[in-house]
Formats: sequence, C-alpha cells, structure tokens
Amino acid sequence: MENQSLEKKVMISNKIPEFVPLKKPKRNKYAFACSLLASMTSVLLGYDTGVMSGAVIYIKEDLKISDVAIEVLVGTINIYSLVGAAIAGRTSDWIGRRKTIIFASGIFLVGALLMGFAPNYWFLMFGRFVGGIGVGYALMIAPVYTAEVAPASCRGFCTSFPEVFINGGVLLGYIANYAFSMLPLKLGWRLMLGIGVIPSVMLGIGVLAMPKSPRWLVKQGRLGDAKKVLDRTSDTLEESKTRLADIKEAAGIPQDCQDDKVSVTRESSDGSGVWRDLFIHPTPTVLHILIVGVGIHFFQQASGIDAVVLYSPRIYEKAGITKPSYRLLATIAVGCMKTFFTLVATFLVDKIGRRILLLSSCGGMILSLLALATGLTIIDHSDHMLKWAIVVCVCATYSTVAFFSIGMGPLAWVYSSEIFPLRLRAQGCSIGVAVNRAVSGGILMTFISLYKAISIGGAFFLYTGIAIVAWIFFYTLLPETKGRTLEEMEPLFGTFFKWRSTMKELKRSRVEGADSSAQP
Repeated sequence: MENQSLEKKVMISNKIPEFVPLKKPKRNKYAFACSLLASMTSVLLGYDTGVMSGAVIYIKEDLKISDVAIEVLVGTINIYSLVGAAIAGRTSDWIGRRKTIIFASGIFLVGALLMGFAPNYWFLMFGRFVGGIGVGYALMIAPVYTAEVAPASCRGFCTSFPEVFINGGVLLGYIANYAFSMLPLKLGWRLMLGIGVIPSVMLGIGVLAMPKSPRWLVKQGRLGDAKKVLDRTSDTLEESKTRLADIKEAAGIPQDCQDDKVSVTRESSDGSGVWRDLFIHPTPTVLHILIVGVGIHFFQQASGIDAVVLYSPRIYEKAGITKPSYRLLATIAVGCMKTFFTLVATFLVDKIGRRILLLSSCGGMILSLLALATGLTIIDHSDHMLKWAIVVCVCATYSTVAFFSIGMGPLAWVYSSEIFPLRLRAQGCSIGVAVNRAVSGGILMTFISLYKAISIGGAFFLYTGIAIVAWIFFYTLLPETKGRTLEEMEPLFGTFFKWRSTMKELKRSRVEGADSSAQP
C-alpha cells in the first residue's frame, strides 16, 4: 500500500514540469506590490499587541481594575479572533480574497473606534470583541492571498510580509504608548487605542488597486481573468502558462480547455465539503499537511513569544527597571528588534530554505528563553539588585525576539499558506490561524497567574521546555518546500516521519525522467 502511494506521488511529481530559468529573472514588482498591500492587514494585530502592552498600565489606573481583569482584556482579543479566523476561510471562498481584506479592515476600524471612546471596562471589552473578529480575518487572508499571487521564485519572501507588518505594527504601538503617555490619564490610553482607525482606512483604500487571486478566479471558472493576473504576477510568460496549467489540474479543469469561462461545481467554487475532507475522511497526505499546518502555528505561540512581547514592561519591572517611561523605552527596543530581524528573514527564506531558518530560530529561542528564565530566577531569589542579572534578562528578551523573528515568526505564515491543496487552502489556513490565536490568547490570559503560581522564572522554564518539543516536531515532520510551486507541494506529504525517503524518491524520478526525455 505504501509503495502504491509513493508511485502515485512520483507520477504526480512527473506530471508537473519544474520551471528552471536559464538565469535568475528580476523580481516581479507587481506581485511584490500586491503582496505588500495585502500583508498590511497584519499591521492591525501588531498595533493592537504593541499598544496594549503599555496602555494597560494606564487602563488599570483609570478604570481601577484587577490583574485578572487585565489578563482577560489583553488575551481575549485572540479568543475573539477565533470567530473571525473560523469564518474567514469560507468567506474568502465565497466573496473572494480581495473583498475579504476590505471586510477585515472595516471590522477593525469599528473596533478601534469603540475602544477609543470606551467609557468603562465592559464597553472596552465589546470593542475588543469587534476588533478581534477583524484581526482573525486579517491574519488568515493576508498569507493566503500573497501565496496565491506570488511566483514560486519569491513566494517565501512575499509571504513573510505579514510577519513584517505585525512587527511594524507592534513597533508603532510601542511608539504610540510613549508619545501619548504624557497626556492626561483619561485621554492618553483612549488615543493609544483609537488611533488604530488610521491603518484600517489606509488599507481599505489601498486594497482597491489589487487584482483578484488567480487561483480563486480559476475556482470560479474565470480562466481568462486568471490568465491576465498570472501574466502580470509571474516572472515570465512561460512561467505564467505553467502556473495556469498547474492550477487547472489542481482544480480538475481539463488542460485542453481554452475557454475564458467554464462551469464549475458548487463544491469547487464556494468551498463546501472542505471540512469533510479535512476532518472526517482525510487522506494520509491531507492528514500530514493538517498536522504540520496546525502544529507550526501551535508551537509558534506556545513557546511564549507573546508573553515576552506584550508583558515585557512587567518583565523589566521584575528585573529591576522601576520607572514606567524607562520600561516603555526598553520595550520600543523590543519592537525594533522584531521588525529588523523579520526583514532579515524575508531575504533569507527563499535562499537558504524554510527548514534551516526554522530549526535555527527555534534552537536560538531555546537558549534565549533558558537564559531569561535563569536570570529572572536569580533576581527573584536575591536580596539586593544584581545589575549583571538585569542586563542578562534584558539581553535575553531581545535575543528571544530576534531568534523568533528570523524564523518561527514569519515561517509559520509562509509554510502553512503554501502546503494546503488549492481546494482546502483557505479553510485549512483558517484552522491554523484559529489555533494560533487560541494558544496566544491562552498564554496572555494565564501569564500573570502562571508566574504568580510558579514564579516568573518558572514560567519561562516552562516555555523553554515547549520550545524543545517544537524543535523536535519541526525536525521530524516538516519537509523543505523552497522553490516549489503550490501545486508541487502535495507529493511531499503523506509519509509523515518518512518524508525524507519520499523526497529522495521524487528527486530520483525527476532525474530518471530527464534522462529518458534527453535520449533520442
């Protein structure tokens, strides 16, 4: 049975021509611009995460609420975003990727206005609920749209943009915290939250210049429109033809069909039946993809990165930095580190591959979290200030953020958006985003209670252990996807821990196929 499955993968792989240009083509500027605009949706989550880290200091003082209420306020936006992420996949299959981005911006705009004018805690929580739905939509649709538009030569680069904009948003939030912290108490935190309407408006306008996803157009039977988009977003016309042929094959449309419009089944056009294929009767290939797609999002958040980023002012307070303005300035440096190293990752992901970056990133996080946990534990058990331990803790937070941003941060979105088959992609990615936000919400809503129960050092020892499990998961289950088209991903999966043997077999079959075609 296993040999039959492998033979099928080899046949599929041989059907798909590998596009290898004679010389490296110039990066497609139009695809780059489209990816940039789509990824701007991630600014919404980044800004909210960054601004809330400082705003809670003033919200707690103004509204006179407890630490538990702060935990709920901070973490629930990620739980609320589950609603948006859960329905975003079906929505984008129904109305299209581009309209879904506009919808997400509109929802977040309303949420930002509600939070900015919140007179009390419960009104603020309602604003978080509305904004959270918008965040869920934005996080799911940006990487899916980008992966479907970008050519294989720069897909990793382009699909890293959401994480770049998340980090850019975090940095903007930190800067807003510092800028508005000088204002009167009741006005300052409301401006911090309410000013989030600006990126929403800018994004809603910018998206109008973007084309519709070519793969969504094919699913609707609009081959002529898809061809036009592919011609503009591919590196060469030859690659455009190859991409269209691959997408038609994945959508079940005959290769000899040259009509501009064709009829398609309802299941193909609106995404119905996907949940059955994902959860009730998944093939070994789909099950492997689902485990990897969900697992990479789970471990991205379970390693505790949001606790480091959002609660960094509290970490610095525990480390001995007592003045609020100094803590906020130190936090701005965290935002700068995240943004810089994510930008570095975007230039490396298509050159050195997903696996190397991911494993290096996770390994660096393990060492950094271990140093942070050790430093905080030493400070907790010391009767006097230890400047060297404070320096260790501050440097460890920076290195944790740096290692996360160069791999685990952007690659969770890159990898999960490119491995699902066409018909399952939107809703498969929405599951990954839902898990991502659920774990993030759980971390943020329990962090204060956790460190009070087992100490702040103990909390980070726990996150270190989770990061070790993550490294093992990545090493054993994730094949390399660099340089492959979206339609070439499926043959890599289905053998779980034996994926290396599958890749060797596929590579050997390619070589044999090339040799046989070269013979007269």
